[in-house]
Amino acid sequence: MRLCSIASGSSGNCIYVGSDRTHLLVDTGISKKRIEEGLKELEIKGKELDGILITHEHADHIQGLGVFSRKYEIPIYGTPGTIRGIRDYKNLGKMPEGLYHEIQVDKEFKLGDIDVHPFAISHDANEPSGYRFEQDGKKIAVATDLGKYDEYTVENLKDLNAVLLESNHDIHMLEVGPYPYYLKQRVLGDRGHLSNELSGRLLCDILHNNLQSVLLGHLSKENNYEELAYETVRLEVTLGQNPYKGDEIPIAVAKRDQVSAVIEV
Repeated sequence: MRLCSIASGSSGNCIYVGSDRTHLLVDTGISKKRIEEGLKELEIKGKELDGILITHEHADHIQGLGVFSRKYEIPIYGTPGTIRGIRDYKNLGKMPEGLYHEIQVDKEFKLGDIDVHPFAISHDANEPSGYRFEQDGKKIAVATDLGKYDEYTVENLKDLNAVLLESNHDIHMLEVGPYPYYLKQRVLGDRGHLSNELSGRLLCDILHNNLQSVLLGHLSKENNYEELAYETVRLEVTLGQNPYKGDEIPIAVAKRDQVSAVIEV
């Protein structure tokens, strides 16, 4: 199984997860052109995709969905609340009939040879979800837009071989940064985004010997930068109540405007 970030950040998100036989996207929050360019780097054509899984209906996760889906007519999967939010999104345009497929959190389903397990996340959207993928005993998850995490979150992220995990903001940068007060409170709230520190602590809770790759994603352009996210998460692992040191864990940071290296598990 493979994981690759085509784009990840507060301005747009699109993640590829696939196997030799099955090709999936998690979110299409960038332009059709950028999605196609990213897929081209992976030597995959748009028409070869088996499904698009949407985490929630915010623009940075669906703004390319209308144009891209109309061209290739790829099935779209999301919770009932997310599908409702997508339908209400005014910039999407008219969609072909039959593309939307409602799924339920904690109810596994199959796409090609990949088992997909949606799980609930805490974010200020209708019915947001993260996704865990399993194929031939290998497990990958995409978990961003987490205002907070709990034991349920940890359970859904255990025993992974690779994970794309939110590391959205540095708390101090956010507090002194340009965002208006209400927006700072939203980001910091239980239905906002995960800070670098919390990302590191969540990682401590899911570390095990077979976790081969960690990709930090959904970084804020205004309130974070790559080196800070990496160093903060690495330090949290080193100082955390676990047998690992941060520099022993293969951690990389997904860029907002570049395709990441392909993680193969």
